[in-house]
Amino acid sequence: MTRPPTAAQRRVIDAADPATGRLRGTPAQLAALVGRGLAFRHPRPPHDHFLTPAGHRIREADPGAGQTAPGAGRTEPGRAGPPAASGVFAARAGGEDPPPGTGPARLREVRGAWEGMLELRRMTNTDGATDRPCDWERSHLVRAAALALEAAGHRPAGADPGDGGYRVRETPQPEAVAVYEPDGEALRACAATLERAGWQVGEYTEPRTRTRHLLASPRRV
Repeated sequence: MTRPPTAAQRRVIDAADPATGRLRGTPAQLAALVGRGLAFRHPRPPHDHFLTPAGHRIREADPGAGQTAPGAGRTEPGRAGPPAASGVFAARAGGEDPPPGTGPARLREVRGAWEGMLELRRMTNTDGATDRPCDWERSHLVRAAALALEAAGHRPAGADPGDGGYRVRETPQPEAVAVYEPDGEALRACAATLERAGWQVGEYTEPRTRTRHLLASPRRV
């Protein structure tokens, strides 16, 4: 793609569902996005349109799209970036300040986002598998792992570094995130959840701090 999307196309891209990338627009707008490789038309009825990985990159490059930028490429169990802007769902990675809302509305958002992620797997994995992560999750590791944990009911950590709860952080390793949880039993429960969600998980001890944590990578087969 050599030209940026038009203003009308950007509005369609920015309004895409944040979990699944489902698009709404006129037939001409959607066809134009498909032609530019920013969207695809699902082959099964009702033939909805969805962002491609390139379309997701366009959307997330826009500060107004409400996406949270990942932190530096290192593990840091005590801190998290700012939450996503109001109106755009973001799974809790732990340590957000201020944290997003809680209660029944949040539970509905989380469950809906996880269902949307399973649908995205079905549509974008070449064999339609829903038991392993898709390309979107591989390019959004922290958010994908956090969604799997929050959707399964695990408690994310608060802003206080001494709080219990999980914290998902980037690592220098390609396709791997670190998950911290001070309670050993809860840490093992996080590992079981991620394994059920299609991640390969191992438990490790940091040599300097002796902190136990998980390293999780999306399973490919």
